[in-house]
Amino acid sequence: MKVVIMAGGEGSRLRPLTCDRPKPMVTVMNVPVMEHIIKLLKKHGLTEIAVTLQYLPAQIKEYFGDGQEFGVNLHYFTEEIPLGTAGSVRNAASFLNETFLVISGDALTDFNLSKILQFQRRIGSIATLVLSQQEAPVEYGVVVTDKEDKIVRFLEKPDWSEVFSDTVNTGIYVLEPEVFNYFEHGVKFDFSKDLFPLLMQEGQELYGQVMTGYWCDIGNFEQYRQAHWDFLRGKLTLELKEKEVEPGIWLGERTQIADTVQIDGPIVIGAGCCLFKGAVIKDYTVLGEDTIIEEDVSLKRSILWKGCYVSRGAALRGSLLAKKVRVGEFASL
Repeated sequence: MKVVIMAGGEGSRLRPLTCDRPKPMVTVMNVPVMEHIIKLLKKHGLTEIAVTLQYLPAQIKEYFGDGQEFGVNLHYFTEEIPLGTAGSVRNAASFLNETFLVISGDALTDFNLSKILQFQRRIGSIATLVLSQQEAPVEYGVVVTDKEDKIVRFLEKPDWSEVFSDTVNTGIYVLEPEVFNYFEHGVKFDFSKDLFPLLMQEGQELYGQVMTGYWCDIGNFEQYRQAHWDFLRGKLTLELKEKEVEPGIWLGERTQIADTVQIDGPIVIGAGCCLFKGAVIKDYTVLGEDTIIEEDVSLKRSILWKGCYVSRGAALRGSLLAKKVRVGEFASL
C-alpha cells in the first residue's frame, strides 16, 4: 500500500520556531517530527511514500532526500499555491493508483497502522478515518459513528456548545483513488470541510476506527512541550537515536559528562554534548546535539535544540531554546 505524508504545513502557531523551517522539520526528541512518522510507516511495512510540499519545501527534500537513508522511497509533489489538505493529496494522484494511507508529517503518533489497514481491507469503503478520544475535542473535528463504525455525523472544530462527542478526526485516512473523481485537480479542497461532507451527500459510506495509542497534533507550544514530556513519562513509543543507559536517562554518542554533574531523569542528552562540573540537569529536560552546559548551570523541564551554549551559573526552568541559542553567565530564564 502507498502512503501520502502531508508536509506542506506552515505551523503559524509555532512561530518563531517555524519562521525559517516548515512545521514537519520542528524537532521532537532531537529529530524532525516527520522523521518519527517515516520510522512508524517503515515499522508497518509502508515504504512507498509521496510527500506533499508547499512551505519551504527545499528543507524537507535536503534532509530526507530520496528516503534511502531511512529505508523508504520518497516521491515529492510540490504545490505552487496552497491547495488544502485534499487538494494537496490530489496533486499526487499520478502516484496514487491503489488504496493509500494519508498521514500528517507534523503530528506525532504511535498508532498501530497495520490494524487500520486491516480494517479498511475488511470494510472496503471509499474512505476510513482514524479517530481518537481527546479531552479537548474543540480543537479538532468531532465525529460520531454507529455500532457498525459507520460515520453518521461530524463537525469541524466546534464550539464547546456544539460538542457532541469526545471522538475526533486525527487527519489519518485510508482512501481509495476514486475519491479524486469528486473534485478537480488544482482546486483548493479540504478533506473535513469539503470532501467528506460531499461523499456523504453523494451516498458514499464513510467509516471511522477509534485507535488506542498516542496521538498529538503539536499545534502550539503547550502541545509541543507536552509531546516531549509524554514520551519521558512513557505515554508514547518512539525510536530515538540516543540509548537508554539506565531507566529514564537517554545519552547520545560522544557525550562528555563531568563527574560532579547531577542528573535526575527522565532526560535525554543528545550526541556530542558536553556538561561541565557542578551542572544540575533535572527531570523532563531534553538537550539537543552538540550542546554545551558550563559549570554550575541548572536546568529543569527545558528543551534545548542543537548547538546551544549555556554559560556558567545560568538557570533555566521550563525554557525552550531553538538552534544555536547562547545563554549568558548567571542568566535566569
